[in-house]
Amino acid sequence: MSPEPRRRRVVIGVDTHKHVHVAVALDDIGGRLDARSFPADKGGYQQLLDWAAGFGAKKLIFAIEGTGSYEAGLTSAVRRRGLGVIEVLRTDRRDRRLRGKSDTLDAENAARSVLAGNSTSVPKTNDGTVEMIRQIKVAKHVAVKARTAAMVSLKAVLVTAGPELREQLQPLTKMALIERCASLRPGPVTSVTAATKHTLRSIARRWQQLNDEIKTHHKLLDELTGQLVPQLVNAFGVGADTAAEMLIVAGDNIDRVRSEPAWARLCGVAPIPASSGMTNRHRLNRGGHRQANAALYRGDRAHATPRTDRAYVARRTAEGKTKAEIIRCLNRPGFGGG
Repeated sequence: MSPEPRRRRVVIGVDTHKHVHVAVALDDIGGRLDARSFPADKGGYQQLLDWAAGFGAKKLIFAIEGTGSYEAGLTSAVRRRGLGVIEVLRTDRRDRRLRGKSDTLDAENAARSVLAGNSTSVPKTNDGTVEMIRQIKVAKHVAVKARTAAMVSLKAVLVTAGPELREQLQPLTKMALIERCASLRPGPVTSVTAATKHTLRSIARRWQQLNDEIKTHHKLLDELTGQLVPQLVNAFGVGADTAAEMLIVAGDNIDRVRSEPAWARLCGVAPIPASSGMTNRHRLNRGGHRQANAALYRGDRAHATPRTDRAYVARRTAEGKTKAEIIRCLNRPGFGGG
């Protein structure tokens, strides 16, 4: 293929999968130049980038459907080449019903979305402290779920245990129950009671191991978030978990969120019109990152003790604002301005 320097821009749409990536190249006016498939590995990324460079465009942009799963390796490879990457949302269902669906069509739709200006999101980088925090947060989340499941299982076993064992253990508090069950001595498993004690001890010790693991994860999160955003961690109502969630949403390249309204929209606290007839109201945007929205809600100063916040809530309520609208105002970085 001979290079064509006259092309000002070429957009490479990519539909990613576990083993193969399908790419479609479009020129600046939407004409299809070529479509190919590449292995989803280091060698395949190199082939795809070399193929894209062969179009001789002055500006080369990659439009990738999502960048956080099978797409992460390709996104990193594109960035290392110094090329632009735009994250594209999945094509809407109506378009898929009208045009059909295939890997090539999905890749082409991704490229056309960038050409039309409908997709402008810069993906997060995955090579800094925030990515370290995300990985530890995943490990902690899995351990917390397993610890909860262990407690549920232990209490379910206790419900069907023999009366003598059940009556001794059921009145205990959670931690006392864990410690007592972990110290049980079933002896030879020759009876139902011995088997029940063996099971309770096994589950209780698993709970203790998971609890120790969670403490280790939390300590690491506390250290990393404290190094990166000490002011946020020390803020009233914010701890390591909330700070970690907000950092993960922002990513290592925080500059990709270009303004305060963009950040509010990303966190699902931006107001959108909800007017009809003579009423002129707004409601909270239900889009955005739900974990970030939950983290903001947990750190909401309306749930805290400072007198000024309670006074603000009372004043806005008297003005006719709903609870959701007041929380939106509190969650915005410019507290009290909305």
